Amino acid sequence: MENYPKYVTREAIENLVEKLSLPKPGSFTQDWEYEVADDTRIDEFLSFYESSSLNEEEKFALMIIIIGSLNDAIEKGDVDESILRKAKELLLKDISIHTNTILYWSLENEDLEDCFAITPFIRCVRR
Repeated sequence: MENYPKYVTREAIENLVEKLSLPKPGSFTQDWEYEVADDTRIDEFLSFYESSSLNEEEKFALMIIIIGSLNDAIEKGDVDESILRKAKELLLKDISIHTNTILYWSLENEDLEDCFAITPFIRCVRR
């Protein structure tokens, strides 16, 4: 059985806060990786993911931030196909890290009307 990352660690959060100047989580923050999603920084996040020396925990956390950011951009109708291609490439390259993230966002047994804006894209990645 594969051992995919299942949650974002405190260490990954602290490292990404420092490396990407992201907001620090508050004392009651539970979903920091979703709260710091920023559709204006998608290019930066993708470039950083691709060019930096990140451990698995950092890659796992950063990809969740990227997916959340892409979801926001898709909701606004403001996402370029080249960005989606790059995100798909990185997801597939590190599939062993991102399997749980893909499963979460794909909502495979749900009608698309009840899903995230990014769900159709994630379902294509999954296939």
